[in-house]
Amino acid sequence: MNGTENTGLQHLAVQIVTTYERMKRNAAYRVLSLIFGCITLVIVKLVQMASKEKNTARIRRDQLYKELVNQGELAALQEEAAQQIRRKNQFFNKNVPESEIQRQAEKIGLQEFEEKVNRLLENEGIDASTNSEFHDTFVALLSKMPFFVFSVIVSFPMYILVAIYMQPYIKFTVDRMAMLVFVLFGVIFLVFSILYISPSDPAVNILGDKATPEKVEQFREIYGLNKPYLGQFLDTVKRIATFDLGRSFVGNENINEAIARKFPVTMQLALCSISWAILAGIAVGVVSAIRQYSAFDNISMLVVLLALSIPHFWLGLVLVLNFSIKLGWLPAIYKAGEWKSMLMPAFVLGTGYAAGIARMTRSSMLEVKSSDYVMTARAKGLSERAVTFRHILSNALIPIITMVGMQFGGIVAGAPTTEKVFGISGIGIYIVEKEFVPDTPAVVASVVYCSVAISLANLLVDILYTFIDPRIKTRLKDY
Repeated sequence: MNGTENTGLQHLAVQIVTTYERMKRNAAYRVLSLIFGCITLVIVKLVQMASKEKNTARIRRDQLYKELVNQGELAALQEEAAQQIRRKNQFFNKNVPESEIQRQAEKIGLQEFEEKVNRLLENEGIDASTNSEFHDTFVALLSKMPFFVFSVIVSFPMYILVAIYMQPYIKFTVDRMAMLVFVLFGVIFLVFSILYISPSDPAVNILGDKATPEKVEQFREIYGLNKPYLGQFLDTVKRIATFDLGRSFVGNENINEAIARKFPVTMQLALCSISWAILAGIAVGVVSAIRQYSAFDNISMLVVLLALSIPHFWLGLVLVLNFSIKLGWLPAIYKAGEWKSMLMPAFVLGTGYAAGIARMTRSSMLEVKSSDYVMTARAKGLSERAVTFRHILSNALIPIITMVGMQFGGIVAGAPTTEKVFGISGIGIYIVEKEFVPDTPAVVASVVYCSVAISLANLLVDILYTFIDPRIKTRLKDY
């Protein structure tokens, strides 16, 4: 039993050290692993330096190196490189000194010789890309339970990084989430800077032109508007980082509570709109691609062009006039908890994007439709439905998914117009109302929330790529 445990621990140690060696090729992971695992790594390095025995990999490398040099392999490679350089110079009519030719030939020959030695070592099962002495010492130490437990305790964050690096999907997701932090910082900087240089004065706009200078100055002192640019910016970053968004200039309301009420409504509208756009757009695009140049194709593409050209507010007013006022089928104003009141806003906001998805689906499927593997599938006797969905549509999904991810951001940005028409108290109209003050804390916090939602949608799209395209999945395994 004890032997089995030792074998299992040794196997785990090899996995950990091998993953750590791979992590060192990534600059960010290399720095973080050195910071989080400094105690363990220093101990391993000291043990390696104290050891008087050279590892077998290094010994074998030195032996192979001497054998090949004695056989004249290095000299032959350098002479071959010199001849190639002379022929190239002769072809281009270049007069290069023989000393320079020999210098270049020695460099090229030595590089090719090192590559040959590494290939021979790899054929013998020796990894030449790693520091074998450090690798073997690390594995030997981790294979002992006392050191393993000690190492996990003092370098726990490093082992978290190793666990993340072992799983390509998790590593990809974590890397993208880390990038999200920099994106949000850029969004905060850009939005805050635009509002800061805006000629509008929040104190004057809120208190009115008749407010005394004392009251204006008091307002600025209360909300920190008398601080310089850097001070206000750092306060804004601190509030967002601590999830304490503060209070708005107008009404002194709690921004956290305001966004908590309004953001879910806009996200509900955006999700309903994108769902309608995906279902309608892909359905129309598939049928148009299969029945190319038919009456349905021509009519649907004409409708698509019209849908792309119609403004949201005009379509919304037309729907309210017909389905609410004349027919009385649907409520004209959004009411929370009443699903019928979400139908017209979702239809209005998603129609233009459905048209774009339909065009992309049609063009992407037509490009795939004439591929050799599609003709092969038909020649095998597969049904037209199987060919359409399994071979054509599945291989045409990458650009469609890319467009859907980009359109989600457009839907969130285009929500204010639809929210205004249907009386929806969402985050979109909230941002529009606050930016005219400008109510900097409320606007920056709201934009950050929308940026997070859009970034997460794009992350989901990138992950979907790996499930749809096997080539991306293969590359991700080596990510």
